[in-house]
Amino acid sequence: MTEQISTRYGSEIVTGLIETIVSNREYLSEIDGAIGDGDHGINMSKGFAMCGDAIRGRELTLAQAFDAVSDALMEGIGGSMGPLYGSLFMGMAESVRERSVLDKQAFLAMLHGGLRELQDISSAGVGDKCLMDTLIPAVAAFEQAVGRGDDFAAALEQMKIAAERGRDSTRELVAKIGRASRLGERSRGVLDAGAVSCCLLLTRLADEVEQRLNTVAA
Repeated sequence: MTEQISTRYGSEIVTGLIETIVSNREYLSEIDGAIGDGDHGINMSKGFAMCGDAIRGRELTLAQAFDAVSDALMEGIGGSMGPLYGSLFMGMAESVRERSVLDKQAFLAMLHGGLRELQDISSAGVGDKCLMDTLIPAVAAFEQAVGRGDDFAAALEQMKIAAERGRDSTRELVAKIGRASRLGERSRGVLDAGAVSCCLLLTRLADEVEQRLNTVAA
């Protein structure tokens, strides 16, 4: 197994992310409907489908493809999630713009870039019952794995495990932000839709990279 992939696979990787969100449209809205507006899946699917239209037939680098995601989400989604996810992908795009290959250090810098951009517009953190409950532990787990000397694929697996745990942790949290926060204790007992969509995206991103690590090595 190789330890890096080319950043020219942007269109293929983002197409995978689009498929994941669009195929989970009803699931995400169902989760959101328990304590929110019930439109998270609809809005996310709309934004990612717009991105799909924008990149169809184009061979884009990872930065260019993430730019397309960011633009579609910023312009195409109502509510808070468009700017939040738009900022995440904008930050990730900026961090890989000058890179021709993606290794574990570049992937870590990409995660940090996305998180930093997101934290510029949101003060939310772990425990607030939101996408940060998935994202922050996932980034930390990847960083710890890299620090231990794990290879790229193993670090991605650790990120996926942490993302799932973070997602699941939101079930027992009381919402501190957004519409669900008005429910107080009644928001406990269901997953947060943003934490779920973030887990879906991080997992598919890891899978897309791992698949290419395996393919290149074969």
